[in-house]
Amino acid sequence: MRIAPRLAGGAPPTGTSTGLRASLAGGREGDAGRRLAGLTWAHLLNDGAANYLPGVLPAVLVAVRLPVQMAGLLMASLVVGQALQPVMGWVADRVGGRSMVATGLLLSTLGGAFLGETRSAAVLIVLLLLIGLGSACFHPQALAGVRSLLQGRSGLLTSVFLVGGELGRGVWPTAASLVASTLGLGYLWLIALPGLVTVALVFRWAPALPPRPRTGSPIRWSEHGRPLTLLVTYRGIRALTTYGLATFIPVMWHARGGSLVAGASIITTMIVVGVIGNLAGGNLADRAGRRVVLVASAVATAALIVPMATVHGAGLWVAAAPLGVALFLTASTTVLIGQDIFPENRSMGSGIALGLANGIGALLVLGIGFLVNSHDVVTVFWVLAGLSLASVLPAMALPRSLAT
Repeated sequence: MRIAPRLAGGAPPTGTSTGLRASLAGGREGDAGRRLAGLTWAHLLNDGAANYLPGVLPAVLVAVRLPVQMAGLLMASLVVGQALQPVMGWVADRVGGRSMVATGLLLSTLGGAFLGETRSAAVLIVLLLLIGLGSACFHPQALAGVRSLLQGRSGLLTSVFLVGGELGRGVWPTAASLVASTLGLGYLWLIALPGLVTVALVFRWAPALPPRPRTGSPIRWSEHGRPLTLLVTYRGIRALTTYGLATFIPVMWHARGGSLVAGASIITTMIVVGVIGNLAGGNLADRAGRRVVLVASAVATAALIVPMATVHGAGLWVAAAPLGVALFLTASTTVLIGQDIFPENRSMGSGIALGLANGIGALLVLGIGFLVNSHDVVTVFWVLAGLSLASVLPAMALPRSLAT
């Protein structure tokens, strides 16, 4: 076998060195791709367990003997725990590692597994809060880990990770409704099994992040205050719109005499087709700038909510598909803006962009729930359309450095 000659100092020839570096770079890219795929799968399972409630909400209301006006309370209980994401992000940056990703997935999965077992409203709310806490633990450290794997087009590749969550939020409501309608609410634990198996694998997929030094740069709150307020306002309205639609579309369908599974499938259509918007939004933000995506999403969502309030029958599925694209156009963009507002603490930035805003949106869902009764749910859709259009204002006011 012929061995390549070495240069002075024992280094291989330039061509060999270049090939070796390219090979190592390719290996790192392949490893990053596998880790991203694994974390995307974990994200699907976490958000599936944490968001299947709308698919079985009419049955749950009957099981715990609550009126339809309490639908907003249950959804708020589910999501309000996500408001702790900034706190969990701060903790994640301090401790580093990846344990909070696994802990979050475990809590979300266990809470979702027991959701169908209770017939007590108080216990149900406790379980929903536990699920929200799990989601708060999972997302900040997972998002920071994903960004550490990525180089170059972070908008598009962050969208790939977020697609996992959207697929979970889209598929799990219909899966849960199928289980509940065929076997009963008590068998909802079946859809939690993949999450329990995946918890151990998270330690292989998630990068071990270094802890943020306690002596590092302090968070510059006075500098971050204005852009933070604008982002949370925009993202809070988006969260209110998403959770409001996910809550009241099945309720409206059920009030019109529709089946549990069919109502859940409208949500599945909206969210799964919305994956197109998630990917397109990340790509568009990389090319045309973030403000374009924020404004386009707000205007298109407002316009596309109107058919949801006016059409009947199969038209609801037709209307739900483009609405989902518009809704999720900004998913990766708002996360990246949150991280860029807090470059010294990216996990907390992710937590604010997702968790705090989602928690605010959930509380507002509780408020608009009292605008409806079992015979008139349509009012909610007109309110959501108006608020979505109003979210153009904070999008336009964002600093140029964050919105381009």
